[in-house]
Amino acid sequence: MKTRPAFLVAATALIAITACGGGQGEPTTSLEATTTMTATTSTANSSTTTVESVSTTTQAEATTTGAGGLPGEPIDFGPAAGDVLAVIGVAHDDVLNLRSAPGADQEILAGIPPLHTELVALGRTRELPRSFWIEVDYQGTTGWVNLSFVGYPGDTFDATSTVVDELGDRPSAPTMLELGESVAGVLASEEPPSELVVTVAPRDGDPGEVTIDVIGLGDDAVRGLRTHVFGSPDDGGFVLDTVEVTTLCGRGVTDDGACI
Repeated sequence: MKTRPAFLVAATALIAITACGGGQGEPTTSLEATTTMTATTSTANSSTTTVESVSTTTQAEATTTGAGGLPGEPIDFGPAAGDVLAVIGVAHDDVLNLRSAPGADQEILAGIPPLHTELVALGRTRELPRSFWIEVDYQGTTGWVNLSFVGYPGDTFDATSTVVDELGDRPSAPTMLELGESVAGVLASEEPPSELVVTVAPRDGDPGEVTIDVIGLGDDAVRGLRTHVFGSPDDGGFVLDTVEVTTLCGRGVTDDGACI
């Protein structure tokens, strides 16, 4: 099985050319549960399997007070103070919880929208048994978020030709959601299995569109890929028009938008 999708290799190469001048889930509301989808082999009619939701209310890791009076232990890891981060991998009908302290059992201060791109890191990271938490500023409120659900937005590029080449033709599907899943499956890896998270609800219009985050690619530099898919109405369904992909970086971004 592939450990790194061919699309990601091509995307990484494209980003490099451009640069040279050419834990545990916790982004939720009352039930603390996020439903994601495992990626399947991409075809024009591919489908996605829903994974059973995990409730971090009932299964949250135990958090005990450590050094500094906060849960967990301080660790020299994660975003530096002043880094600007984006929310990633949070469903369109959900939020990322900003908490008063590290841990999924801590008080919720605010719910951060799935596409928010202006979280400011404050330079502190805490390690819990099964997750890492960072302190951030969200619109003037200071709190903690799960590191798994934030990243650095990198370069955005047109991936239409790459997707079409990979599939052999422009894919079509009865709905924009199915079309988006088919396209996102091209970006996904099989090992480790990627998760597909619909971050902007599908719109079956003219044109149709949907945004899906592909998370978990087995690359610590590229945390995920945000896939914005446009489709044209065709024979009662939709055929792929264009695909815009934004890299979601894990360690930082160069001045030219490439992942560090």
